[in-house]
Amino acid sequence: MQGNYITNFLKSEDIIWEDIIENDNRIELHIKMKQKPHICPRCGATTSKIHDYRVQRIKDVPLFGKPTVIVLKKRRYVCKHCGKRFYEHLDYLPRYHRMTNRLSIYILQQLKKQQSMKEISEVTGVSITTVMRLLDTVGVEPDYKILPEVISIDEFKGNSGGRKYHCIIVDPKGGKILDILKDRKQEDLSEYFKRFKDRNKVKWVIIDMWKPFLLTVKTYFKGAKIAIDKFHFTRYVYWAIENVRKRVQKELARDKRRYFKRSRKLLLAKYDTLTPEQKEKLEIMFWYSADLRMAHFLKEEFSNRVLKCKNSKEAKIELKRWMQLTKESKIDEFKRCIQVFNRWFEEITNAFDIPYTNSVTEGYNNKIKVLKRLAYGYRNFYRFRKRILYCNA
Repeated sequence: MQGNYITNFLKSEDIIWEDIIENDNRIELHIKMKQKPHICPRCGATTSKIHDYRVQRIKDVPLFGKPTVIVLKKRRYVCKHCGKRFYEHLDYLPRYHRMTNRLSIYILQQLKKQQSMKEISEVTGVSITTVMRLLDTVGVEPDYKILPEVISIDEFKGNSGGRKYHCIIVDPKGGKILDILKDRKQEDLSEYFKRFKDRNKVKWVIIDMWKPFLLTVKTYFKGAKIAIDKFHFTRYVYWAIENVRKRVQKELARDKRRYFKRSRKLLLAKYDTLTPEQKEKLEIMFWYSADLRMAHFLKEEFSNRVLKCKNSKEAKIELKRWMQLTKESKIDEFKRCIQVFNRWFEEITNAFDIPYTNSVTEGYNNKIKVLKRLAYGYRNFYRFRKRILYCNA
């Protein structure tokens, strides 16, 4: 049964099983190949004469969670005609290799998963350098020659190549990563986009409120409309109400401060989704501060009126109305909102004309963060980029 299992595992009928040794660190499979005639690589004659043997240790796919080593008693043949000495041919082991083809394929499959290269090396029993070398052989360069109609540009925090932020470019309609750039600076973006000839086919570009993104898009995509992702401008409203809560909270006694802090999620939740008991808790908070009541009202108006607009025309009307209400409230924490909304008014309202957001991009960013955290960061940007593209291919 063990011999049949190993024969099936190694996928060769020419294997003769001799022994299996298992310890705490690894599994060793002691085998040899059936003797058969071989063709001389020099003169092409057939020979069956054995010159000598050698024992070769070959790393293979892990078994039962342990690194596996094939201990092969390998024959060296000698040609009767020309005297050439050569080793027997093995289908599963390329010449000069010390690991099987199966193990190389297995490592490449593991590299597509969310795990560090160190973990892969420990399971397979190879060095991290070997895992890196296999990753470097992968061809993952994007083959996009024409940009899609909708593209999304965002940044994510990186620590490779001496850069603080990297840039990700995504096709939100197709759900694919177009490329990963080393930096989010305007010169890096310009260098990337200027190589595309049919840039006029891009109809929409979704960005966040990073000015180099805006300037690059206006330079290279003159016919495209620019939209700010809804999450990036909505959060200014939630930041404002949070800052109001913190200001009011500081002026209260210790027990009241604790109550305000524990009830913060009630302020951020939609009022219609709260239970009567939760609404009573909110009223207690409002009793201590008229500013907090007004801030909550502005947040609800933004959620129920502005965010529910069906197109940019409606959004312009509702956003102007909301900004006027905010000015009249004279709450200092909302001044930042008004400044940002005035500066990006056209791009914010454009977001209501397009069914796409940066949600696909943020999903990829989350996967990248997990990948980076598992590896405790990457120093080499090009290897980091290749790993991202390979994992999300």
